[in-house]
Amino acid sequence: MKLSIIIPAYNEGSTIHLILNKIKSVELIHNIERELIIVNDFSNDNTEESIIKYQAENPEITITYYKHSYNQGKGAAIRTGIQKATGDYIIIQDADLEYDPEEYNLLLKPIVNGFADVVYGSRFIGGKPHRILFYWHSIGNKFLTKLSNMFTNLNLTDMETCYKIVRRDIFQSLNLTENRFGFEPEITAKLSRIKNIRIYELGISYYGRTYEEGKKIGWKDGFRAIYCILKYGLFKAK
Repeated sequence: MKLSIIIPAYNEGSTIHLILNKIKSVELIHNIERELIIVNDFSNDNTEESIIKYQAENPEITITYYKHSYNQGKGAAIRTGIQKATGDYIIIQDADLEYDPEEYNLLLKPIVNGFADVVYGSRFIGGKPHRILFYWHSIGNKFLTKLSNMFTNLNLTDMETCYKIVRRDIFQSLNLTENRFGFEPEITAKLSRIKNIRIYELGISYYGRTYEEGKKIGWKDGFRAIYCILKYGLFKAK
């Protein structure tokens, strides 16, 4: 088995080497292979230089690098990565330090044990550490998840989580169109419509960032998420 790790990156030049080091240090269960696919969404800092330097200094790691010719959004960067992936399963990894690659193995267990096709890592269940930040963000995330669940008939606790492991053939079969943060409700709605799909969820840790530390999502993205929940959930948009 091989895991494709897709890393959408926008202005993460100062931290991307840190997350790559964390990924490098993880020993995947059952000798699962890995490939790293980094998609630079037209950063205007030193993200590209940091990636190229890391590739040169770590030739033992399989890293493929792509860049967009203009800024398109996180969802577009993820779509590029999905198209290029060759692993049996795909996971999305933000280029910041909010999610811990050490938990890949937790997410992989329901898959390697033959129970799951998709695994969501929830920031709102379990006993893992969570940085205390942004009350209204947490309320917004829970609201969006409940609204999404109403149309998908799933009982997720964290639809907006970055950590989703999905079988590659399933991911690549979906017609994904959202360019920005609407990707999360879109993928959830479209996964929910697949007959007999097995979706699991488990608790993960979360080391959130402040806006001063580089957090990018804002209130406009919340309204877009509501629009996408209705578009792909209520109206079943393709």
